Amino acid sequence: MVLWFVILAPVLVAEIFQSPMADYRVVAIGAALPLIEAFFAGPRYLHTMVVAMGLLAVVMLATANRRLLRRRLLGIPIGLLLHLVLDFTWVESELLWWPAFGFEFNDDATAAFNRPVEIGLLLDIAAIVVGIWAFRRYELDNPDNRDLLVRSGRLARSAMPQ
Repeated sequence: MVLWFVILAPVLVAEIFQSPMADYRVVAIGAALPLIEAFFAGPRYLHTMVVAMGLLAVVMLATANRRLLRRRLLGIPIGLLLHLVLDFTWVESELLWWPAFGFEFNDDATAAFNRPVEIGLLLDIAAIVVGIWAFRRYELDNPDNRDLLVRSGRLARSAMPQ
């Protein structure tokens, strides 16, 4: 189910913010970051709003007067917040708003790695379809546009929606 997050988060950011200067690679990393909790006890801290907003605050404070670094690093908390949306974490209020409802985590949370494999497969297929659409929309068949995305994480201005 990695594709669901890695493809959809950057496409959503590109469509919503329409910023050719954003680093969409970093957004994808931020969106995939909570998946590392699958190797531990399940959805925990990286699936909470307090950690996502805390990370946003740290990036904002640590990059004061460093616009370029800030622009790049903001992709991590933005991707993390999009993970919470795409993972349907918002339906698990005790997880999303931890520690407001207590400091213990519910082991029955419905985060990505607790879903049936079939659902994850369907979501990844949907992500591939969105990826094909985005490939065409952002003119990534053009080698210069594709190279810019791979090299810098940016989309060509000419390929951005007007």
